[in-house]
Amino acid sequence: MPDGSIHDASALLAGVRKGRGATTNPAVRFDRHATVAFDDGWDTLGEDATELPPLATTLIKDSSRTALAWNTSPDLGFDRSINPYRGCEHGCVYCFARPTHAYLGFSPGLDFETKLVFKPQIAELLDKALRKPGYTAAPVALGSNTDPYQPVERTLKLTRAVLEVLERFGHPVAVVTKSAGVLRDIDILGRMAARGLARVCLSITTLDPALARILEPRAASPERRLAAIAKLTEAGIPTAVLAAPMIPAVNDMELERILERAASLGAGRAGYVLLRLPLEIGDLFEAWLHQHMPDRAAKVMNLVRQTRGGQTYDSRFGQRQTGTGPYAEMLGRRFQVAVKRLGLDRTMQGHTGQEGLRCDLFNVPFKPGEARQLALF
Repeated sequence: MPDGSIHDASALLAGVRKGRGATTNPAVRFDRHATVAFDDGWDTLGEDATELPPLATTLIKDSSRTALAWNTSPDLGFDRSINPYRGCEHGCVYCFARPTHAYLGFSPGLDFETKLVFKPQIAELLDKALRKPGYTAAPVALGSNTDPYQPVERTLKLTRAVLEVLERFGHPVAVVTKSAGVLRDIDILGRMAARGLARVCLSITTLDPALARILEPRAASPERRLAAIAKLTEAGIPTAVLAAPMIPAVNDMELERILERAASLGAGRAGYVLLRLPLEIGDLFEAWLHQHMPDRAAKVMNLVRQTRGGQTYDSRFGQRQTGTGPYAEMLGRRFQVAVKRLGLDRTMQGHTGQEGLRCDLFNVPFKPGEARQLALF
């Protein structure tokens, strides 16, 4: 991993990388040095320089020795989570998790979606954590930071390995994803749901495939996510929809339609989150707006500031997810009216709704060979 590195200047040029969300790769905020793009007189920042080649995805092993992440945030409905991956190839330009990549020495920009850190031993680490004396089961959020079903999961299958451990222990889980890849684990999730141990939340940002391609370039299409809601519901798995993020003057007009489509396919709960722009995301998102929606960039940012006390972000608990001010209040009211009309009354703020998941089935299983050894006594 880089240490005080200077990022390649070509990555700082404004331009669209095919299949990527961010248009820039800003320096890591902890670095002492930064690179500024500079035209040397040979038109190096001209039009040709913005036609950038595709960026390959690099996988990096994570050597951390913990599987569970703990939090005390009053904005979240869970106190523990599991994230098999850090960084996300979906490339959602608005992703609130982007700034966490700086802790690894990587940029929250293009690095976040091209340099993925994975935990090869996460299943073993989780097994060990759940066996600790005094551990008390409570619903765990799978995918609270980055998506557990991003494209690399097809080959690494770390999320499936985590679910296998949770099923073996009878441990409740709430999955949040914007990928139809969750259907690959419908067998495990179905068995767990039958015991009251599993729930899945599909995040849907827009129903417009053209908008989805630039907002979240490598995520499943909106129709595939909607189809996943239907299939999960048919399999008896409680399913929710998360309309998130709602972006002023970009997709906020779709709120009711997203909820209507999801409810018609079997979603039983709903949530929403207003666009969040902590730390570097503010500049990344504004650059994206000027690249893709120059005609309304100023309007969008003005509306964002109206919901955050005049700033691009307000990190205070109780306001981070929904914002403040007339626009935010109107959006919240629209959501409340829609879920009541559609029968999605049991709402959840943030990423997952944990009510109803059973914790009383948790049981530490024998390790391989243990039962045979105990039988000798």
